[in-house]
Amino acid sequence: MLFIAETCGGSIMDSTSVNGMRSELHIDGRRLSHLDFGGPGRPLLALHGHLYEWQTWAHLAAALAPMRRVIAPDQRGHGDSERAASYTRDDYVNDAIALLDHLGIKQAVTLGHSGGGITAFQIAARHLERVSAIVNVEGPVCDLDDGPSALSFVLSMPCTAPDRQTLLDAIGPMAPTLGDKLRPTPDGGWRLPFHPQDTVASERGTRGDHWADWTSTTCPALFVFARNSQVIAAEDAGRSSPGAPTRKWSSSTATTSSTPPTPTASPPPSRPS
Repeated sequence: MLFIAETCGGSIMDSTSVNGMRSELHIDGRRLSHLDFGGPGRPLLALHGHLYEWQTWAHLAAALAPMRRVIAPDQRGHGDSERAASYTRDDYVNDAIALLDHLGIKQAVTLGHSGGGITAFQIAARHLERVSAIVNVEGPVCDLDDGPSALSFVLSMPCTAPDRQTLLDAIGPMAPTLGDKLRPTPDGGWRLPFHPQDTVASERGTRGDHWADWTSTTCPALFVFARNSQVIAAEDAGRSSPGAPTRKWSSSTATTSSTPPTPTASPPPSRPS
């Protein structure tokens, strides 16, 4: 069962002050950091997109408590999680399953934004028994573009700087977005919450036709898009009629169609942020 929602005005991803327990696990010697907001509610695994981190979901965690126990990792190479040797789709899915296993969670709602949204529905496609529902916030289902990364602008950013202000000045227009995510380094300097080369490699890894993953599950699924989205055009995220025989969307490079379960809707292809 698939539903579409459109957001306008506020954001479900604004940061706010909320209590959560920072913890970590090690996967093949690599640290994966996460925030567990706890509580008696049913678990919800919240996966941020590129350039972001766990605090993407802080406001949502507060709003959903105590009905939902939100677990928000810093995905590999982001925030306080260490860099990884690769950033494939399987890598992200395996990290999520490892985290659920570490916390003793047998089943959760998977929620993700952009690249995290792709991971959210791919977890369900590959580990159906672990997912009770999917919330995909603008996670592209098909992106066949083979051009430069939409995030290639980060390659001009320095990874580190001797002080915070120097790093803020260096990242220029991205300072309002990244300023509260910068991290101090052991040598007294400051760093970005991601590595630019890793980010571009990860974004390229989101490309492809993920239609089979998106349509292979039978659990409830919600597709969310923003009215003023910079990721997906509103006209591309329309809803087809319940019972329609096909779900179709188009991009500059391809048009894809298939036969999904009903009711149907049309999540469009677009690059994740």
